[in-house]
Amino acid sequence: MSGLMQKIRPALVITRREVRDQLRDWRIILPVLFLTIFFPYLMNFTAQQMLDFVNQYGASVIGERLVPFLLMIVGFFPISVSLVIALETFVGEKERGSIEPLLNTPLEDWQLYVGKLLSSVVPPLMASFLGMSVYLAGLALKDVPLPELPMLLQIFALTIVQAVVMVSGAVVVSSQATSVRATNLLASFIVIPVAFLIQGESVLMFWGNNASLWWVVAGLIVLTFLLMRVGIAHFQREELLGREIDVLNVKWMWHTFWQAFGGGARNLWGWFSRVIPSSISELRYSMLVMTVIGIVGVWIGTRLVNTFYIPLGNEPLENLQDRLDLLTEILPLFGIRPVIAIWWQNVRVMILTMVLGMFSIGVLGVLPIFASLGVAGYLGALLTSQGLPLTTYLLFLLPHGVLEIPAVIIGSAAVLQMGLVLATPNAEKTVGEVWLISLAKWLRVMAGVVIPLLLIAAAVEAWITPLVLKSLV
Repeated sequence: MSGLMQKIRPALVITRREVRDQLRDWRIILPVLFLTIFFPYLMNFTAQQMLDFVNQYGASVIGERLVPFLLMIVGFFPISVSLVIALETFVGEKERGSIEPLLNTPLEDWQLYVGKLLSSVVPPLMASFLGMSVYLAGLALKDVPLPELPMLLQIFALTIVQAVVMVSGAVVVSSQATSVRATNLLASFIVIPVAFLIQGESVLMFWGNNASLWWVVAGLIVLTFLLMRVGIAHFQREELLGREIDVLNVKWMWHTFWQAFGGGARNLWGWFSRVIPSSISELRYSMLVMTVIGIVGVWIGTRLVNTFYIPLGNEPLENLQDRLDLLTEILPLFGIRPVIAIWWQNVRVMILTMVLGMFSIGVLGVLPIFASLGVAGYLGALLTSQGLPLTTYLLFLLPHGVLEIPAVIIGSAAVLQMGLVLATPNAEKTVGEVWLISLAKWLRVMAGVVIPLLLIAAAVEAWITPLVLKSLV
């Protein structure tokens, strides 16, 4: 433990220096302090008006859940305002010419990066806690009921992890960008996803599903660790000093992407026989992780039946044979259209998986397969609990599921692999280059394995599954 503290102490020296300089700059402190105090006052006024309004119609529960929601917004507002401090961490000092003496110190790269990161976290959190304290004090003075202690702890935990996530992302951008203008433009890729996340958290709050918010906290902690890992893995002081301007070299980007997509194959046969098997082999550990996540999703889905039980009655089970007869008669009339519809729906899910993973270093890429298999587990438990034989339900899934589920696992594993590669140190490539190559490898797996498997699975689901079910039920 003492050895670890000895290594961290130089980073803390950088943190103290940076925080002290920030607190001395009135151009930073006064605007943040003014907005931090004014905004909670505005939220106090809003909460009081909304409480008075909803109480007129007996909807006091809405008012009760509005108060913690506004507290979360009050905590988020100073963080978003103070994000400019993190965005200027490296590139701002580079433009001002004040970073060279710091980079010439005997500190290791990771110590310098961690020191800068911690110094960027402290001011936003101080401003956020001040604003939340002003808000709670205003509620107490107006005799508005305060949220219960578990809810307060939950909101403060959300505020802390959201602040660290945003600052970690901003420091990564600042260490890789070449100008403050570029970092300010790239900040939207940090603020907008977090704003969407807060909207989702607000929905959980108004539904009263507070236990799920702790899962959000856990996910953000994982994302924070990965963002810090990405920043440390790709931070190099020599490259920071030598990088002058980013040029959008489309020709180089296309060449890099195509080389990674082709994998060095000279023809289509070599691509399928050598590159694709090698790609699947690289994903073996990620595929194992996604398989475990899928099994956990099925298990959780079956457990949720006791909480969200929906009585269906006996009519769906009694008319099962009639509906199968109708299904097998109608589907051939549409020909290829059901196959294309099913296939495109699954491909869209895989694209959504990639988009979610791209903004979360692979973390949120596990959600689609987790949710899909969770729903399958829930429906299976619900239907079997009301008299449907388990074999009949499996006949709905297995004919096409033996192809569809592995395809989804492989595609999701490729997204998870993108995050793992980004978090792996690579002194020869920039973050942008690593991301471009990872995207090409994901598309390689999609084009060579996932999309064909999903197309075959869609044909089986539309044309064969109903016939198998009809013959055996």
